[in-house]
Amino acid sequence: MEKLNRKNRGLEQLNPIKVVQFGEGNFLRAFVDYAFQRLNNEVDFNAGIAVVQPLAGGMVDMINDQDGLYTLFMNGIKKGEKIQDIQLISNIVKAINPYSNFADYLALAKEEELQFIVSNTTEAGIEFVNTDTPDMQPPASFPAKLTVLLYERFKHFNGDAAKGLTIIPCELIDYNSEALKKCILQYVDLWKLEDAFKTWVSDACTYHSTLVDRIVPGYPRAEIEDYNNKLDYQDNLIVAAEPFFLWAIEGGDDLKAKLPFHKTDLNVKIVDDIRPFKMIKVRILNGAHTAMVPVSLLYGNKLVMETVNGGFTGPFVDNVISEISETLPMDKNEITAYAEEVMDRFKNPFIKHALADIALNSISKFKVRVLPSLLGYYNATKQLPTSLTFSLACLIQFYKGTWNNEALPVKDTPELVEEFKKAWELKDLDAVVASVLSNTAFWDEDLTKVDGLAQTLVLALNEIEANGIEQGYINFSQKK
Repeated sequence: MEKLNRKNRGLEQLNPIKVVQFGEGNFLRAFVDYAFQRLNNEVDFNAGIAVVQPLAGGMVDMINDQDGLYTLFMNGIKKGEKIQDIQLISNIVKAINPYSNFADYLALAKEEELQFIVSNTTEAGIEFVNTDTPDMQPPASFPAKLTVLLYERFKHFNGDAAKGLTIIPCELIDYNSEALKKCILQYVDLWKLEDAFKTWVSDACTYHSTLVDRIVPGYPRAEIEDYNNKLDYQDNLIVAAEPFFLWAIEGGDDLKAKLPFHKTDLNVKIVDDIRPFKMIKVRILNGAHTAMVPVSLLYGNKLVMETVNGGFTGPFVDNVISEISETLPMDKNEITAYAEEVMDRFKNPFIKHALADIALNSISKFKVRVLPSLLGYYNATKQLPTSLTFSLACLIQFYKGTWNNEALPVKDTPELVEEFKKAWELKDLDAVVASVLSNTAFWDEDLTKVDGLAQTLVLALNEIEANGIEQGYINFSQKK
């Protein structure tokens, strides 16, 4: 088969760059890029996307090798029937690695038609790093990179307020746009940039918090031959996703005019307050995802679907969702309906979502997605939730890095992995747990102060090491 590129597909005419996207991974390509593709196809939005690789290692070379083209497979169940929608996504016009092509990165600031910044750099991505400087090529953190880009745009267009940008982060943290704006302003102060730029950043640019909801397993490695057989070209960047799509964005009529999703039937909600959407989604869907990962990986599973269909791990996930649901201040019928929908989505037979992929940055994910439910349950009942607490114990065990003499797919920052290595070198489980729980860099608080948590985790870890995951959980549930 011929190689996928623009010439072979008759797509050599490029849209002007209206979007700069920080992140080149599966989720953004199956979610944000798909959404802009719908706008281009249905309302002639004419938006090209420039993708920026936020870390030194990444996929932009693969993306450029296919001229930004890739195929999105959306697979699911509708009214009992399996459905599959296949779309060629063609709106990425260039992909840039700022670590090797910093001048090309800065040149994006000068794009006349640039309007939007979107990002998904994981929960760990929006952070202020005080060692970043404006002369680094590039600075380490995503907010510092963005500040450099904004400053270049401000200078190039002489502070023209009309050239301000609409900034829409998709990281799964509370008030993600506010957090990003705060970091940018911190860099303005740290780098002693002029007051006029600070005003431009604050007033000419707008910031919109978001909620994103779509399960994206990514590259269907195990079934790639079947996928390739449905194409008449060779695509090394196939991405698989479920049909379900929800993008809630805080904004008013101005944003609706800029992003006319209301002219499509795509489920994009531009609303005054995304908090109700965010809480139920992050706590139940993302929380269940994150809580199941260490338990199911240690148990021996590889996939989400395998987990929720398992005789032990399936009921465990049900228990996790039940405990989470107890902490949500919402209509119980609404919570139950959403929880049932989530389990159906997890069981989607098309979705081969690898647990190892979800394991990326599990500590920061647990802090944001699961810990509020665990602590909320404890504060309401003065008891620790059995399944959520057991999940935390398994997470600590997971970050040891090995299980039954086999390496585990721990994927996190070198600094965090080193902290866990030091903790596990303490040998004594009481000391290990105390070291992990007291590390405020992990949790933003000292969890040893939660009455009984450390002792309960030691109990769980002893059971895990002595009896494995299933019997360990059973014993833990009875002894706790």
